[in-house]
Amino acid sequence: MTVSATRKLFGTDGIRGVAGETPLDPATIYAAGLAVGHSVRKTTAKAKVLLGRDTRESSAWIAATIAAGLREAGITVESAGIVPTPAVAFLARTHGFEAGIVISASHNPWRDNGIKLFGGDGFKLPDSVELEIEEEIERHAADVNAPDPSKLPAVADNVALQSDYIEFLLASVPGLQLKAQRVVADCANGAAAAVAPELFRRIGGDVTLLNIAPNGRNINDGCGALHPTWVAAEVKKRHVDVGLTFDGDADRCMLADGHGNVINGDAILLMAARDLQTRGLLAGDLVVATTMSNMGLEAALKRSNIRMLRAPVGDRYVLEKMQENGATLGGEQSGHILFPHLATTGDGLLTSLVILDLMARTGKRIEDLTVDLKVFPQVIINVKVREKRPLASMPSIAKIIEAAEQELKDSGRVVIRYSGTEPLARVMIEAESQEAMHRHADAIADAIRAELGA
Repeated sequence: MTVSATRKLFGTDGIRGVAGETPLDPATIYAAGLAVGHSVRKTTAKAKVLLGRDTRESSAWIAATIAAGLREAGITVESAGIVPTPAVAFLARTHGFEAGIVISASHNPWRDNGIKLFGGDGFKLPDSVELEIEEEIERHAADVNAPDPSKLPAVADNVALQSDYIEFLLASVPGLQLKAQRVVADCANGAAAAVAPELFRRIGGDVTLLNIAPNGRNINDGCGALHPTWVAAEVKKRHVDVGLTFDGDADRCMLADGHGNVINGDAILLMAARDLQTRGLLAGDLVVATTMSNMGLEAALKRSNIRMLRAPVGDRYVLEKMQENGATLGGEQSGHILFPHLATTGDGLLTSLVILDLMARTGKRIEDLTVDLKVFPQVIINVKVREKRPLASMPSIAKIIEAAEQELKDSGRVVIRYSGTEPLARVMIEAESQEAMHRHADAIADAIRAELGA
């Protein structure tokens, strides 16, 4: 059972906001360091916490500030430097840290930043623990004597930890060597840029790395997993076999096939599920996706006698349902893919290696592996909102949603949800009829704007 509805600071992926403004002002960040420190010291007096960060210009001072709070709470702090979010999860689990903290806002613009928390087991902290930490932050943020970030020393980075993460990735796909495959990889000027050059050098092949020159402000700027058509266009222009694209903290991956078509998380799940099933590794012939995954994925999996369960959006909730049902594969349409036999959290670089390994072993192209995935027309409209009131409590919105559900009950889906990380309501309609899809999506979005529009 989750308690996310009662949390104010923590969304589905940690604390996130504009760097320097509440809740990412120095006082709140320092209080977060104190709160996390007090939380981990409940289990051990001599606790160590690992930090990692992305390439945003604010990440260094936020890391220094949270480290100051941790040290004030009696915690030994170590930093892996600029690394993907999943690197911190892996290193926390394998190097004896009581917790891991990532300074990143994932796919958000450079002005934003965030704080993500992992336990010493490499998993995201349970909602209940995050709620306790949040309550302490709220109690003390106004009272703490936070240091001036500009006067704090930078946190020293242990670059050997980055190398350990690369070795883990390579060991996850033993023997992978790219030969005939030609690849372009978009690192989004984010955390992937710090490890991708050495990683892909080790597996050989013709790999061109793009967007690997972060300047603090170009992370996710028209590139990365939120803009997969960018790498798709590069695939066509360069006449290569496959494109890879990661988001700012590299915990998600999207692809492009040799024709320049975007391959999203649904298609990755289909390829991985069939491969794991063939090798006897797909427990219960089961895959966990989310409410946003296309009906076409469910139909394609069914043709291979694979069941699909849906979880709420958020990789923590996908993992929760996987654990409840003993599933060995799950993920999101956005490119968060979970391979629990390999890692405790979604890892974009790991996902890319798994797919490259699949292509190398089978000799098949991406387009061959996804040829029977027939995607239902789907539209997603993001509506900026000033508050997140329950939609069912507003008759003007609830009535229009109910009408859409009644019309599409046998030929489509209606999914309306608030973003866990941004002030947005997401309206997703899937239908056999393009006309009905757009008509209902526009009507619901208009109703939400009228009632809640920012």
